[in-house]
Amino acid sequence: MSPLASAAANGGSGDGFSMLLLLLPLLLIAFLFWSQRKRQKKFKEMQADLAVGSRVMTTTGLYGTIAQMDASTVQIEAAPGVVLQFDRRVVMQAPGAQPPHAQPGADETMGEQ
Repeated sequence: MSPLASAAANGGSGDGFSMLLLLLPLLLIAFLFWSQRKRQKKFKEMQADLAVGSRVMTTTGLYGTIAQMDASTVQIEAAPGVVLQFDRRVVMQAPGAQPPHAQPGADETMGEQ
């Protein structure tokens, strides 16, 4: 006899608790699936927004500008004349704040001291 059938046969004592024990794992699994789909949708939208000339960052933390791209790869110019090829899945839009070494005028202030 299943736990639900035995709980129903007992006249309902503890029905709420047993149902709660059964529903909590199901709700957790549903939430995990929902959040994963939401993340995938957001990532696909971000990937669709990539274009030549966009400032990007790789998952390893390399900042650069997209020099060329196709369906599966992206060529990133990390420094003038230095072009690196990456799988498109590891590239994302760079966050609003640029790394300190890429901020305009960072080289000028160091030379003046």
